[in-house]
Amino acid sequence: MRKTTRAIGGLGAALAMSAALGLGASGTAHAEPATPKSLYPPSALVLTVGYGPDDASSVAVQRAVTLSCQPTPTGTHPAPARACAELRAVNGEFSTLTEATESGRMCTKEWRPVTVTAEGIWDGQRVSYEHTFANNCLKNAAVTQLYEF
Repeated sequence: MRKTTRAIGGLGAALAMSAALGLGASGTAHAEPATPKSLYPPSALVLTVGYGPDDASSVAVQRAVTLSCQPTPTGTHPAPARACAELRAVNGEFSTLTEATESGRMCTKEWRPVTVTAEGIWDGQRVSYEHTFANNCLKNAAVTQLYEF
């Protein structure tokens, strides 16, 4: 009986010491609170240019680049700062950029469709955009740097 009392007393002393040192028997781990890694919503896009029939599902993609606009413009796009600034100026309305053309630009009426696409996230929202120009001249007449790659 005496051995049992000593063992229980020793166990009680060990528990008291661990509680005093903060080594409690509960073993609760304290996780850091979840915080966003950035103050900006994500904006990351894949832009493509392709030739062929007039829809993105059957077009032969010729070139593709990446464009990330938050927190700083980066990606494989040759002018990411300019492209991001253009998108911000129109609140991510891709059609506003592709439909505005240079005044006085002369192009043939040749039908060689060029399809441009933008897939990804813009300002935290999923986007999927495509536009088909009748030919490369009309694509180049669009007043935007977004699809100049």
